[in-house]
Amino acid sequence: MSLTEPPPDSGAVTATDPDDPNRPADAAHAALHDRIAADSLTTRRDYLRIVATVSGGLAAGGIGVAAGILHRHGDNDNGAPEPKRIAERLLPGESIAFRYPDEEDRAVAVRLVDGTLAGYSAVCTHLACAVLWRKDRGSEGELYCPCHEGVFDARTGEVTAGPPPRGLPKVLLVEETDGSIWAVGTTRSGESVREGLCRQLGEERPGLAERLGCPGTGGPAGEGSRRT
Repeated sequence: MSLTEPPPDSGAVTATDPDDPNRPADAAHAALHDRIAADSLTTRRDYLRIVATVSGGLAAGGIGVAAGILHRHGDNDNGAPEPKRIAERLLPGESIAFRYPDEEDRAVAVRLVDGTLAGYSAVCTHLACAVLWRKDRGSEGELYCPCHEGVFDARTGEVTAGPPPRGLPKVLLVEETDGSIWAVGTTRSGESVREGLCRQLGEERPGLAERLGCPGTGGPAGEGSRRT
């Protein structure tokens, strides 16, 4: 006889289901097993439904970003945004997160080790996840999206690794003599600083647009384009 096998008891009463004394224990166990299986199936179905919903949401978000349906940093055509002070000062290797030009526009400013000041949208161009500054990566640090391992060059904002289809839109920064850092404008992805300023200045600040040589203003670049 096995040590784990109970001794036979000819006088023992057959076990019954506590909920139904007329039903044998084996039937009760089978019914319990069926209930557990049904609950497990429901749980699996619920889980799969949740996963499908979340995956569908991410896919829709990606399509929306790619198609231009969702808001992109720098796509505001309401003229040049107002300047905004974002930091008292920024030392080499430091970064600061801020919102500009609107509260829904996440942005980041970094000071590279050589003193170069750079500002970018902190919204990844892949699926709009948050972009973070990692000082300890590479010789100059990097801008990193943890959602899908997207990496952007800290000096240019261009994609260096991962799935992002475009570089980060720039946030134009100015450093005053007192060391304070101001955000003064934005660019779209792939747009130069001058192109972004000319687009946003439009007719609001014609004097400044002319000094920048924006097309159609009669400034230096405009005259050069007419001569060619």
